Amino acid sequence: MTGAPSPAIASRGGAQRPVWWLILPALVLLVCFLVLPYVSIVVMSFREASTRAVYGDGFTLEHYTTVIADPFIWGIVWRTLRTGLIVTVVTLLLGYPVAYHLARTRSRWASVLYIFVISPLLVGLVVRTFAWLIILSNGGVANNALKWAGLIDRPIQLLNTPLGVTIGLIHVFLPFVILPLLGNLQAINPEVAMAGRSLGASRLQTFLRVTLPLSMPGIQAGSILVFVLSISAYVTPAMLGGSQGRTMAVLVVQYLVDSFRWPAGAALAIFMAAITLSVIAVYLRLTARAMRRLP
Repeated sequence: MTGAPSPAIASRGGAQRPVWWLILPALVLLVCFLVLPYVSIVVMSFREASTRAVYGDGFTLEHYTTVIADPFIWGIVWRTLRTGLIVTVVTLLLGYPVAYHLARTRSRWASVLYIFVISPLLVGLVVRTFAWLIILSNGGVANNALKWAGLIDRPIQLLNTPLGVTIGLIHVFLPFVILPLLGNLQAINPEVAMAGRSLGASRLQTFLRVTLPLSMPGIQAGSILVFVLSISAYVTPAMLGGSQGRTMAVLVVQYLVDSFRWPAGAALAIFMAAITLSVIAVYLRLTARAMRRLP
């Protein structure tokens, strides 16, 4: 007895029906909210400046040539990339042990620790950054603690510096590296590490040669996510950085809002996006090559 044909099978020749309509809603959303805004920004970056409208009638390359030739902008680009790199490395170093513990522990307190990990995401970004304003001020908790420990005699400048921005971004984006790592580490079979131990490897050797290589996809995903979010962050650098900790996101907003230079601001945004994509492409190539060489 032959059953009814599956709805996925076409009536002609048993060929599979096209299912493009299933992705149509997602495709429409992607085009409307991602592709079209990016296209409009790219077009705007080539328009002439105007004092009477958002942009003029003609097209020009002047905004890009100005960006490329300006050493001040290159300095902010370097500061932004350096901050993103530091935040990524520190969050990985801090987040990996937490994710590993959560993935392996059977303690009843694991759920409490998980709540602590995601709790920063439940508080508004402005509120969290304002808390760091209080902590890092000259009379705040950080300076008072350093004075009490006898490490300093007078307050040190933490606000309006790249250091203050870095500290704030580490706190904001730490959960974004823990959660991808946690999912990856939970997918690793613990018996694989146990097999390494049974063959005479130490705990350190088992971690370096078994667990760490298998967790590379989580490290790759978490580091890219944190790096992109760090270099594109605006609220934290704007509130904690001042003029000394200014990043490209802050500079772009200043061009758009303060100076009303929309074409120049769009060119800055596209310029930084191109640099970011280049850095991520190099990182993906290097990590992919490293993962292929793993045993």
